[in-house]
Amino acid sequence: MNSQMPPARDTRIDVIRAIALIMIFINHVPGNPLEPFTSKNFGFSDAAEAFVLISGISAALAYGLKFQAGARLLTTLKMWRRAGVLYIAQLGTTMATLGVFAFFAVYFGYPDLLAKINIEPLMDNTAEALLGIVTFGHQLGYNNILSMYAVVLLLVPAFLLIGRHSLPMMVAASGALWLFAGLFRIGPPNFPNDGVWFLNPLSWQFLFVIGIAAMLHVKRGGRLPAPPMLVGAALAYLVVSLAWVQIPLWGVDASMGLPAVLTGFDKTFLSAPRLLHVLSAAYLIAVLPQISNLARLHLDHPLTVMGRHALPVFVTGTILSMVAQAWLAVHVETVFTQIAIVAIGIALQFAVAYYIDWYRKLLRGAKTAATVKTAPIGPAPRPAAAVPARAKAELA
Repeated sequence: MNSQMPPARDTRIDVIRAIALIMIFINHVPGNPLEPFTSKNFGFSDAAEAFVLISGISAALAYGLKFQAGARLLTTLKMWRRAGVLYIAQLGTTMATLGVFAFFAVYFGYPDLLAKINIEPLMDNTAEALLGIVTFGHQLGYNNILSMYAVVLLLVPAFLLIGRHSLPMMVAASGALWLFAGLFRIGPPNFPNDGVWFLNPLSWQFLFVIGIAAMLHVKRGGRLPAPPMLVGAALAYLVVSLAWVQIPLWGVDASMGLPAVLTGFDKTFLSAPRLLHVLSAAYLIAVLPQISNLARLHLDHPLTVMGRHALPVFVTGTILSMVAQAWLAVHVETVFTQIAIVAIGIALQFAVAYYIDWYRKLLRGAKTAATVKTAPIGPAPRPAAAVPARAKAELA
């Protein structure tokens, strides 16, 4: 029997991920009264950046620690299998979104819905748009995180291979790709539309890899430095970002002639101000126990349960937010209905998480019962004290 207990799950990851999922859902129902309270109104980044960073940290635990000699191929295949799951999930949410908007357009006689969230090219040029959907070249609005995440997972093994030798080199290689993509505006192309993906994986991989590197550094015995000047700089950046958004100062040109990827607020190429904002917030949460301990909740806490099942909850939230958008488009909006719709959507996401938790416990119980039932039945071994001395000598 192994006397070592498995390490306790760090619920902070689940809790923060759940909060990001809730904010993503709220932001995907634009114009609702709860939207001003989400993170995008308090700084340069939003819940998408938080979700990707947390996903990188989780990937370090799930794959990075196992990326050892003799297991690299298997770990790589597991990551790519996960990318395949995300591919199917992306197609599923896309088709569900099309079905939702088509239903409301037909049933409520509101064809304008089929011109929203990038559906119109599918109506005008169906064959090419369908080809774009299955190759991720054509993405509907609010349906573009999973596609980026899937491509990033395909890239991660190459970075982990570098990280086996040096984590700083891994981050540097990732940063070079981020800078190159941002400077030259390079990314996977849209099809049949022009341009590149709304969330460019060649840019967003940098945030993901930073999450991996930070967690691997800690797991290898390192610590995140917390000198007062660095903590103060991170806090000051968050304050400036908050003031910039709240005043607001979007019309101020602070580029000083530098490239947009270093001074702009572009979400597609994850410009440096957005990147620094989410990293500053994450850094303070990580190094200040007064903040991070707030997320150390019980394993059965609702936020922990939701964060533990991020992918099915995210898919559910995406589809529900599309239903909410279509519903609000064909009905007279009131503050009450908007809040009620958002609240119901969040409650249903919690319900999905609890159902998955219950179902998995049911499976574990069934497997345990089956193991006990099929265990070999035979006479109990004789205790050592009952073995005759002569037999003991012969055994020796």
